[in-house]
Amino acid sequence: MFDINRSLVIVRPKQPFFDWVQSVDYDETLTLAYVREDPSAYLIPELWRRDEEPKILEWCYKELFEAELDSWYTDPGLWPQNRDLKMFLEWFDEFLSGVYDLLDDPIESLEYDSEDVDITGSNGH
Repeated sequence: MFDINRSLVIVRPKQPFFDWVQSVDYDETLTLAYVREDPSAYLIPELWRRDEEPKILEWCYKELFEAELDSWYTDPGLWPQNRDLKMFLEWFDEFLSGVYDLLDDPIESLEYDSEDVDITGSNGH
């Protein structure tokens, strides 16, 4: 096992995100617990100290916010306007941590052809 030069941010939706999901397409069977049980994880630049977290979140929150919205509804016209860091922090719990690679294989980037990805549905879950 060895460290890699990345840290990890795990993004878990909170009640305001769930309320937005329900406002776009109400589903009485959907619960906040369900939405929170499978959080997204993103690799970010390596953090050495906890006091670096606010700077990293400021750097990446827009991309994280859009990825989370897009994972539920791919039409940006349905997304809330005026998204800022304050709103991101109200809508999501985030946890930043180190990353350890348990494999000997090198990490590779995977590219997907648009034909390989189903973009017809608006809800990725």
